[in-house]
Amino acid sequence: MRLGAHVSVAGGLCRAFDRADSDRCEAMQIFTASGRAWASPRPDPGEVREFSAEARRRRAPILAHDSYLINLATGDSILARRSRDAFAQELERCEALGVDAVVLHPGAHRGDGVEVGLPRVAAALREGLRRTAGYRVSVLVELTAGQGTSLGSTFAELRWLLDEMGSPDRTGVCIDTCHAWASGYDLVTDAGYDATWRELDAALGLGRVRAFHLNDSRRERGSRVDRHAGIGDGKMGKGVFRRLMTDPRFQGVPAVLELPPDDVRKGLRRLRRYRGRPILQAG
Repeated sequence: MRLGAHVSVAGGLCRAFDRADSDRCEAMQIFTASGRAWASPRPDPGEVREFSAEARRRRAPILAHDSYLINLATGDSILARRSRDAFAQELERCEALGVDAVVLHPGAHRGDGVEVGLPRVAAALREGLRRTAGYRVSVLVELTAGQGTSLGSTFAELRWLLDEMGSPDRTGVCIDTCHAWASGYDLVTDAGYDATWRELDAALGLGRVRAFHLNDSRRERGSRVDRHAGIGDGKMGKGVFRRLMTDPRFQGVPAVLELPPDDVRKGLRRLRRYRGRPILQAG
């Protein structure tokens, strides 16, 4: 795996590269705009050019996480419009910046039911892909913990969304290890680890896994609660991360930690030891 972290863009988008370098990241994830506000200033054109040039020079995977305000499963017409517009704008920003993929949560149906919420998400994603036809940036649907009425906590739901979205060259999934554990997948035992990836392969195909979020969990398996812990310091323990680092099926896939800076540094040191060797970066 190409190891990295979600890094801050405080002080300017290009500061993310310096922060990634300080942790020897081989991949990184950013917010291209505020993750908790609808209105965000348009990036300075010069900053966009500088970022995209540096992204091309490095040729290392760059992910962006969409805003936490976006809910593509909502039945509220105003929130739905805002969410669809914000998602399309995210794709436009990422294309200009040279970001490889946008990672998104499918959203929450808020009591309307899975059978109603999932089609809303699929329709919104199709619209976003249509509005950005010809773009290079990919869309990765993230496996969720299933907290509340959140959608996308099973491989079957992810498969349904991918099938409905179409555009397989621009779509895939991001597997968050904490979310997988919280939603009930056993990644820890030998039998559970093997069974989880067999189920995913049967539902999606392992090739649709285009990114990982590597996080341990503070809560028990099946809790459906999303609470990240440092690598090997939570309920999952070190074993699953040792296995992932040497699993040839995920070689070269970007894998970022979503943790506080001290936990990122500690986690990356552990993961590099488990992996056993660095990945050389071009440029």
